[in-house]
Amino acid sequence: MNIMQAPTSTPDLVAAVSGELTRTERRIAQEVLAEPTLLAFGTVSDLANRVGTSRPTIVRFANKLGFNGYSQLQRHVRSELSHRLVRPSERIRHGEEAAPTARTAIDSAIASVFEACKGERLIDLARPIVEAEYVWILSGETSRAGAHALQSGLSIVRPGVSLLKARTMSTDLSGAGPMYTAVVFDFYRYRREVITATRILADAGVSIVAITDSPLSPLAELADNWCEIEVPAIGPFDSSVPAVAMAELLVSQVAKDLHDQATVRIDRIESLWEQTEVFQ
Repeated sequence: MNIMQAPTSTPDLVAAVSGELTRTERRIAQEVLAEPTLLAFGTVSDLANRVGTSRPTIVRFANKLGFNGYSQLQRHVRSELSHRLVRPSERIRHGEEAAPTARTAIDSAIASVFEACKGERLIDLARPIVEAEYVWILSGETSRAGAHALQSGLSIVRPGVSLLKARTMSTDLSGAGPMYTAVVFDFYRYRREVITATRILADAGVSIVAITDSPLSPLAELADNWCEIEVPAIGPFDSSVPAVAMAELLVSQVAKDLHDQATVRIDRIESLWEQTEVFQ
């Protein structure tokens, strides 16, 4: 995949499988393409009732487009609607009429974080962080708040955690190896330097944990473990809330898994804070 390639549009996805669609699935496709907000902000039942079909048929349609169920297709369409107004200035000009309310958008984004962590997924995402000798954190501009939250929290519960910075990237990447883990945050529009650095790390045997916004993200194909979260536009900019929430859940799971090691480290740091009078 081209590292700057935008996620495939819904019309292109439909076109790619058009020959495989049943008559009912074609009606679903027509409704989705004519009124994407119905899919983006409605339930599977809403779409099924509109088309006059069953919920399982809607889910099969999502699967045929390459998604793991209706929810994943829905997040893709929401992201696609948001990305039509990708420049902050355009979001200011047109955002009020193109997006749901901020509360609705953030509620949906937080729900996507917990959806991404259900079952054993959070444990799987945290495991490479727990087992690594050293952890790097990489981030694009809009996801930097999540990266900083992760670096701050992980540094307290385990040693050897740092943000990978542009000015020292070449030096840092020269030491990459299989006992390292990189946690990468990046969302559409994907930053060239983030994808390039992630590719170099993956080629060096570093375990990649990616927090991104689509199965079509260039990070998804590079990662050993990845999850998809929803990143809505709030005003002119992408929200930092879901990335920070994901970071906090990862820190919580890593601390739980490290347990005694994390406890000893936290107690040591607290003692040093007291000795150096960090707090009043």
